[in-house]
Amino acid sequence: MSRFLVWIFLVAVFVISPFIGAVELKLNEVFDFSSLSSSIFFDIRLPRLLFAFSAGTILALSGLLFQTLFRNALMTPYTLGISSGAVLGAGIAIKLGLGSLVFGITAVNLFGFLGAAFTVALLLYLSKFLKNAQHESLLLLGIALSLFYTSTLMIIFYLGSAIQNDMLIRFTMGSLSVIGWQSPMVVGFIALILVMVVYMYRFELQLLGISDESAKLKGLNTKKITYLLLGISSFAIGTLVSISGPIGFVGLITPHIVSKIYPSAVNRRIIKTALFGGFFLVFCDTITRSIQTQSELPIGIVTALIGGPFFIYLIIRKK
Repeated sequence: MSRFLVWIFLVAVFVISPFIGAVELKLNEVFDFSSLSSSIFFDIRLPRLLFAFSAGTILALSGLLFQTLFRNALMTPYTLGISSGAVLGAGIAIKLGLGSLVFGITAVNLFGFLGAAFTVALLLYLSKFLKNAQHESLLLLGIALSLFYTSTLMIIFYLGSAIQNDMLIRFTMGSLSVIGWQSPMVVGFIALILVMVVYMYRFELQLLGISDESAKLKGLNTKKITYLLLGISSFAIGTLVSISGPIGFVGLITPHIVSKIYPSAVNRRIIKTALFGGFFLVFCDTITRSIQTQSELPIGIVTALIGGPFFIYLIIRKK
């Protein structure tokens, strides 16, 4: 019964979310395409809803992937510095003033992805020199990389102009503000691909979550599958962060909540985690839009306020 109530609450928030914001929508004018309410609903609120749901799906599923592959409850792209790498890459593109590249791909998107991919490759390479690479040592290495990236970003702040620094400050706080359907459609498509690939390898992921030896005994090419899953996840995180900025702790919170609600094997929690992550971020975004302030509260602040205490709880609880 409690599971049912949780999903009812999240779905209800998802349905009413487009009608919450600084401007009150008139229901009788929503489908009057010449009205202001219709323009706000279809050009701003609905694209933002899709964007928030897709972003939450990517963050939650990536968190589940990293926690399973590295067999550590605290592993996420955020805590391992992958999000910070994407932010640094996007910050470099902003500092250089680079615009669009081929096929409409922006330099910020490309540099964000390269920053995330470089961090994953560096972590995998350095893990070969760690005796306890699957646990605390790799986590500490990710935190060290995150601090290094932050320091490098501070240099960009120091050298940047006022306009560039304002863009970077707003970018690093995270935002789901979008206008139009282009970014939501791109992120939504990437989220769908990520869900499909992870679900396709759900049984392999289950074996890898136990140990590499168990997977090898089943005849799996553990290195190839691990690199494939990490590569796709890094691509999704890099693209998302390059558009929205860093949104922390969603990948940490969601897999643990789902595992408590559904204490089953990881291969049975993939779709549930993806959906829960999407609904959870929509819920957080609804909070940011329901608070009446002079400017919108960044989504990264809300998720950090929720995720920070949860992270402390996990550290204390972890044996």
